[in-house]
Amino acid sequence: MQVDFTFLDSLILLVYLIIVLSLGFYFSGKKEQSFDDYFLAGKKMGWFTIGLSIFATNISSEHFIGLAGAGASRGLAVGQFELMAVFILILLGWIIAPIYIKSGVVTTPEFLEKRFDPSLRKPFAVISIIIYIFTKISVALFAGGILFYKMFGLSIYTSAIMVVLFTGLYTVLGGATSVMKTHVFQAIILIVGALLLTIFGLKAVGGFSGLQAKLPPDFFNMFKSIKDSNYPWTGVIFGAPILAFWYWITDQYFIQKILSAKSINDARRGSLFAGLLKVLPIFILVLPGLIAAAMFQDIKGDEAYPMLLSSSILPIGIKGIVLAGLLAAIMSSLASVFNTVAVLFTNDFYKVNHPNASDRELVLVGRLATTAIVIFAIICVPLVKLISSQVYLYLQSLQGYISPPIAAVFLWGFILKKVNAKAAITTLILGEAIGFLRLILELVYGTNLKGMGILYPLVQINFLHFSIFLFLLSTAFILIISYLPQREKKSKVSSIQYLIPNSFSELGISFSNNPAKASLRVNVMMSAFILLVIIGLWSIWF
Repeated sequence: MQVDFTFLDSLILLVYLIIVLSLGFYFSGKKEQSFDDYFLAGKKMGWFTIGLSIFATNISSEHFIGLAGAGASRGLAVGQFELMAVFILILLGWIIAPIYIKSGVVTTPEFLEKRFDPSLRKPFAVISIIIYIFTKISVALFAGGILFYKMFGLSIYTSAIMVVLFTGLYTVLGGATSVMKTHVFQAIILIVGALLLTIFGLKAVGGFSGLQAKLPPDFFNMFKSIKDSNYPWTGVIFGAPILAFWYWITDQYFIQKILSAKSINDARRGSLFAGLLKVLPIFILVLPGLIAAAMFQDIKGDEAYPMLLSSSILPIGIKGIVLAGLLAAIMSSLASVFNTVAVLFTNDFYKVNHPNASDRELVLVGRLATTAIVIFAIICVPLVKLISSQVYLYLQSLQGYISPPIAAVFLWGFILKKVNAKAAITTLILGEAIGFLRLILELVYGTNLKGMGILYPLVQINFLHFSIFLFLLSTAFILIISYLPQREKKSKVSSIQYLIPNSFSELGISFSNNPAKASLRVNVMMSAFILLVIIGLWSIWF
C-alpha cells in the first residue's frame, strides 16, 4: 500500500514545513529569553492562541490512527472520550484555571508542593515524565510511524527521527512562544486536512446515508451495553471523566498553556474554545474510520486511516494538504511535550537544587533535558507494539490504570482545605501500586486469565470500570486519612488558599457586579452552545 504522491502534493508538504520552521524561528526572537519567556511564553498569550494551542497539543498521530481505527472497528462510540473531555475543559476554564494562575506556580508538581508538601513535588514530576514517554512521545511517534510506513515504506525509526529533528529545531530555540505560535497555524492545517479527507470520503461512499446503508446500525450508537468489552455506557459516563480530569486538569502538558495566558479571562475563554474544538474529532477523525470500514473489507483497526489516505478518493494536491495536516498534528504535540518535559526537569529538579541559577542557565538546562528525553523516547518506540495494535484504546486503557489516584488527590485538594500531605502521599502510593499491579498482570497474562484466583476480577474488569473502582478507593484513602485524628505533628499548612469554593464565590460576585460583564456573558453563551451541541449529538446517536 504505497501513496501515489504527486509533485504538487510534495510541494504542498514542503511549503508546510517551510512555513512552520519560519514561524518557529521568527517567534524565537533575537533577544535572550527569560525563564518565563522560554517556558510560559512570557505570560502574554490571548484566548484564541491558547485554545488552538491546547487543541493542537492534544491531537496527534495516535488520534488519527487510533480514533479512526476504533471507529472502523466499533463505530462512533469511541467519540465519547472526546465529548467527556469537553465537560472537563469547561470545568478547567471556569473553576480550575483561576486556582492555578493565582497560585503563582510554573508546574503542577510545584502546585502540589505548595498545596501539600515538598515531598510530593519531585515524585510527581518523575511520574509525569515517565507518562509522557509511554503515552505521548512514544505513542505519537509509533502511530505516525505506522502511517509513514504504510504510505511510503519508511521504517518507524526513520520517520520518528525525521519528525523529531524538524520539530526540535524550533522547539529548542524558541521554547513555549515558538511552540504556541506555530500551533495556531498547525491547528488550522490539521483541521482543514482532516476535514477534506472526511468530505471526499463521504462523497466516495454516497454521503452519510450511503455510509449508514453500508455499516451495521450499531456503528451509529454512541452508548453501548454495560457488558461491552471496550465502551460500556457506565464506564463512558462515570469512568471516562476521571481519565479526562487527570488528562486535562492535572497534566502540565495542558496547564502550561493555561499558565501562559495574559489574564484569567483569556485562560478561561481559551479553555472553552478548546472544548468547542474537541467536538470536531468525531467528524474529522472517528467518521473517516467508519468510511474506511465501508470502503474496504476486513480492514484492521489501525489500518483505517492509512488505507483511506492511500486510496484514490483524494484529488491531486488535496492529498498533500491532508498529509500536511497529519504532520502538523504530530509536530504540534511533540513540540508541546518536549517543552513540557524541559520545564518539569528544569523547574522541579534543577531550579530546586540550584535556586540561584540564572535564567540563561535554566534555559540551557531545559534544552539539554529535552534532547536527552527525545533520544530515550525514540529507543522506546517499539515497546508500544507489545501492548496493543489498537493504539488509541491502548492509550486510554493505560491512562485508566494510572490516572484515578492522581485525579483523586487533585480533586479533593482543590475542594477541601482539610486534605493534608500525609493523605495525599499515601493515596498516591497505594493507588498507583494497585494501578500498576493491574497493568503488570495484563502484560503478563494477557487474555489468559485461568488460574489467577483472587486476582481474576482485577484483570477481567473493563478498564473504564476499573478506573471508577480505583478512583472511589483513592477517594476513600485520602478522605479517611485526612479526617483521622492527628497523633503526630500537624501536616504542613497549605500556602494555597484560593481553591474551588473561592472560585465559585468569585464567580457569583463577578456575575452580580462586574464591569467586564459582557465578557462573562460571551463565556456563558459559549459554554451553553457547547453543551447544546453535545446533547444534540447524543440525541441523534443514542
